[in-house]
Amino acid sequence: MSGKLFDLSGEVAAVIGGTGALGGAMAQALGEAGAKVAIIGRSAERGGERVQQIQAAGGTAIFQSADAMSRDSLTAARDAIASQLGTVTVLVNAAGGNKPDATLPPGSDFCKLSNAAWNEVFDLNLVGGVLLPSQVFGESMVAAGKGSIINIASMSGMIPLSRVVAYSAAKAAVINLTMFLAREWATKGVRVNALSPGFFPAEQNRKLLFNDDGSYSARGQQIIGHTPMARFGTAEELGGATVWLAAPKASSFVTGQNIVVDGGFSSVTI
Repeated sequence: MSGKLFDLSGEVAAVIGGTGALGGAMAQALGEAGAKVAIIGRSAERGGERVQQIQAAGGTAIFQSADAMSRDSLTAARDAIASQLGTVTVLVNAAGGNKPDATLPPGSDFCKLSNAAWNEVFDLNLVGGVLLPSQVFGESMVAAGKGSIINIASMSGMIPLSRVVAYSAAKAAVINLTMFLAREWATKGVRVNALSPGFFPAEQNRKLLFNDDGSYSARGQQIIGHTPMARFGTAEELGGATVWLAAPKASSFVTGQNIVVDGGFSSVTI
C-alpha cells in the first residue's frame, strides 16, 4: 500500500530552480518516484547535468530554459513542457535567494537599507519565486482540476533571523501567499503547500556557515548549537517531504500547510 501511496507515475513535475542544489535534489526525488520531470532554469549546463542524473536513475527528465520573472517566458515553458511530457501536475517553486546588498552586516543601520535592494529580494523570492509561476502553471492545473504546488519558504520566514531581514520578510510572504492560494483553489483540485528548510549548506550560504578551512564560522556554530540534531541538513533530506506533498494519494487532504524540515531548530525557544 505504501508504494502506491507515493507512486508518482503519471505525474508531470516542473521544478523551477531545479538547477540549484536544493531544487535539484527535489527534482531527483520526484523523478525516482516515477514523475516525468522538467528542470526549469537559466543554466543549460547545470540543468543538463541534473537531467542526466535523473535519467541515470531510470527516470524521465528534460531541461527547459525560462526566466521566472517573465510571465511570457514561463508561459512558453509551460506549453513546451506540455508538448513534450504532458500537462504539468506538480509545480515546485524552488527559485529564490538573498542578495548581498540586502544583508545587514553586524552593527549596520537598518534605516540605511535601500528600497532597491529590498525590492530585488522580494521580486526574486515572492514574484518570480512563487507569484508568476503559480499563476501560469496554476491556470492549467485549475483547468484540469488537478495539481500540487510546492513552494519553498524558509526557516527565516517563521523566525526573523538577524541580518537577512528582506529575505526573511519575503519568505514570510511566501508562506502567507501559499495559504491564500490553498484556500482559493481548495475546491478546484489543486493543493498548495510550502516547505521550510532549516539550514542546508549550498553555494549561497556556504561562506556564511563555514570558514575557509572548512570549520564552522561563528554563525555556523551558533546555528548548530541551536539545532537539536546538531548538524546541518543535506539536500537529499528534502526529497521525502517533496514526494509526499506531490503524491495525490499520500497527501490528498493536505493543503495550506508549511512543512518544516529543520532538524528541530524551530522547536528550540531558548
